[in-house]
Amino acid sequence: MNRTVQFLIKFFVEAVLFKTKMMYWEYLVAFITMTLDTNAINSVYNATTEHVTSRTKLLISTIIKKQNGCKEEDDESCGAVNTYLDIGEDMNVPDDFTPTELQTGKWWRHLLAGGIAGAVSRTCTAPLDRLKVFLQVNPTRENMAKCLAKMINEGGIGGLWRGNGINVIKIAPESALKFAAYEQVKRLIKGEKNPLEIYERFLAGASAGAISQTVIYPLEVLKTRLALRKTGQYSGIVDAAKKIYAREGLKCFYKGYIPNILGIVPYAGIDLAVYETLKKKYINKYQTNNEQPGMLLLLACGSTSCTLGQVCSYPLALVRTRLQAQEKAAKGAEGTMRGAFREIVQREGLRGLYRGITPNFIKVIPAVSISYVVYEYASRSLGVNMT
Repeated sequence: MNRTVQFLIKFFVEAVLFKTKMMYWEYLVAFITMTLDTNAINSVYNATTEHVTSRTKLLISTIIKKQNGCKEEDDESCGAVNTYLDIGEDMNVPDDFTPTELQTGKWWRHLLAGGIAGAVSRTCTAPLDRLKVFLQVNPTRENMAKCLAKMINEGGIGGLWRGNGINVIKIAPESALKFAAYEQVKRLIKGEKNPLEIYERFLAGASAGAISQTVIYPLEVLKTRLALRKTGQYSGIVDAAKKIYAREGLKCFYKGYIPNILGIVPYAGIDLAVYETLKKKYINKYQTNNEQPGMLLLLACGSTSCTLGQVCSYPLALVRTRLQAQEKAAKGAEGTMRGAFREIVQREGLRGLYRGITPNFIKVIPAVSISYVVYEYASRSLGVNMT
């Protein structure tokens, strides 16, 4: 009963803090699951995950240790797989679990913790994200300080968070699709063979990014339009979608799709492959006895992989944003990727292809740091640990 009371308190506190109904069903599932005993959890898990992927298995958290009175340092024989935050395959967890390892039931806790971490991270760095979009779309020579002042003068301090709502909303479908697709492609590539090589990770990560972006792309267009909107232009996400559809039709929700896919492929591939490679090289060289990598290592790997991915894909991201923001192509201008590239180079030179990348770099370390820190605390609050 004490567990139930604690859970209900967390539910109401977090519901007020995050003010989103999208998580309510997850809390309901959590509440129901908490009432089940170990055997019931095991039965439900086996009945609903007959063909569960190794990525899902990896994310599955455990309550068996707590129920068995185990300590964190106890090994897996006490009842559970000890997982940690990652963005792909995990060398410490095999594809096939033992019956004991399958006696888990709260994988959704890691997903929920990741969603909370992403929401907090994006919200904290939203002003930098909007500044980046503003610089990308406006080809003037104004610096960051002047652009920031313009945004504040037009919409006040609150205007710095325009477009953040939909950026948070799309976390769940984007992350779920990306990592599910990543695991499926990875399994298709390797089958029962050894762990993937770096080029295979690149292919799996790029494919996952392309699949997830194809599905959620209309939300990306809405995010850009909302970030650039003027005061009073739209009353909210639904109003923006209706007005944009009425003016430009359904096709407008896929403006910039081609450069987006061409950009997300190298970004996702490099991000995932570099992250995993750096992490594994460190573990193989410096760690023994299946030690979990520490927070600083994860932050360093995540920041490095994000930065490299951005450098390689940024020009395509810039073109994508300009096409997304373009309500109608101006006279004499082509509303195409090629036309946008040509216009940028002619008017701004090659440096114009990297306009707005500075705030993007500035936000990498705080965004990754906040994400991992919040993930750890959210995981602990939900009864699972990051490491």
